[in-house]
Amino acid sequence: MSYVKDPSLAEQGRLNLEIAERRMSALLSVRDRFAKEQPFKGLTIGMALHVTKETGVLVRTLVAGGAKVAITGCNPLSTQDDIAAALAEEENVLVWAYKGESKEDYYKFITAVIDAKPDITIDDGCDLVTEIHTKHPHLLEKMIGGCEETTTGIIRLHAMVKEGALKTPMVAVNDNKTKHLMDNYYGTGQSTFDGILRSTNLLIAGKTVVVLGYGSCGKGVAMRAKGMGAQVIVTEVDAFCALQAGMDGHRVMKMHDAAAIGDLFITVTGNLHVIRMEHVDRMKDGAVLANSGHFDNEIDMKALETNAKRKRRVRHYLDEYLQKDGRVIYVAGEGRLVNLASAEGHPSEVMSLSFCGQALACEYLVKNRKHLTPGVITLPPEIDQEIAALQLISMDLSIDTLTPEQRKYLQSWQEGT
Repeated sequence: MSYVKDPSLAEQGRLNLEIAERRMSALLSVRDRFAKEQPFKGLTIGMALHVTKETGVLVRTLVAGGAKVAITGCNPLSTQDDIAAALAEEENVLVWAYKGESKEDYYKFITAVIDAKPDITIDDGCDLVTEIHTKHPHLLEKMIGGCEETTTGIIRLHAMVKEGALKTPMVAVNDNKTKHLMDNYYGTGQSTFDGILRSTNLLIAGKTVVVLGYGSCGKGVAMRAKGMGAQVIVTEVDAFCALQAGMDGHRVMKMHDAAAIGDLFITVTGNLHVIRMEHVDRMKDGAVLANSGHFDNEIDMKALETNAKRKRRVRHYLDEYLQKDGRVIYVAGEGRLVNLASAEGHPSEVMSLSFCGQALACEYLVKNRKHLTPGVITLPPEIDQEIAALQLISMDLSIDTLTPEQRKYLQSWQEGT
């Protein structure tokens, strides 16, 4: 049995799914092919993803391909309750999710997905795969493999490989160009500010925005901040990423120094406690903190709670922490993914690319199940090209093709200057 907060929201969920589908024609093209070929007939796909309208379109795509789907959320604040209600009414779909899940329910729901005995998993953050490996290892023999959506999850998977703990093939969908160079860059950049603005109504122009981390997500956030008129400071631990930030025209400095200057701090590192009390103690009165990394540990929320004289909710997912010296620090989205806690996540168009990757990764696992071994797998580049081509069609864009002469030239080595 599915578990959702309010089944009466299903009609609104169907309307939002309809809007999303209009903007995700690349994924719908994959769905049409799946409906004919039935690559997942007889298989169960277990998912721990943000239960959004875009994820709902992916669920429908997998079901069209013959799958039974069991899905829960991958973050306590990222579920859209109307979408969960709509999915719960669809055939061959079980859903356990609501916005604001307790930690107990969060893991209870992951266990419910595991109890469906998935043949394939789709994860965002690696919690589902971790739970299977640590508490339900008997299921690994049955599993074909899995897919991972985000940078944080890929980091965890590589740690499992290093320790010899990963026992199933896992496709690093985040490594697709059509994922990390699109979803992370354009999606995170836009949706992060969508969440921040809904929570704060802050004028970005003229502010100093500190972006912690300059990977694909950080680059997207910094680009949007700069485009809205902010002065951007980047903090990094990676020399090359810091060099890129400097070459892109941003100031680069240590967090200790940036803490005293910034008006808005955005974490996108995939690491823990990149904002600590030693930094908060140097911040301006009224500074705003937001996290756009997967987990809620990039800002040391426990220390902030412990050291505050008072905490109160002052706006939509905006909490005010009164410091002992009278300064006020604001946190958007409870320190969780601000784009989903305070807003609706990435726009449908960019998620169409990411979820084409997830759908085709599942198909790749099924087609190659006899040849794959445990480890982290990157999809062949031609699948990335296929996804990009589908998106070009949806945007009514066209490209040239190589002439026979050009193709021969690129395949030869004899011709020089």
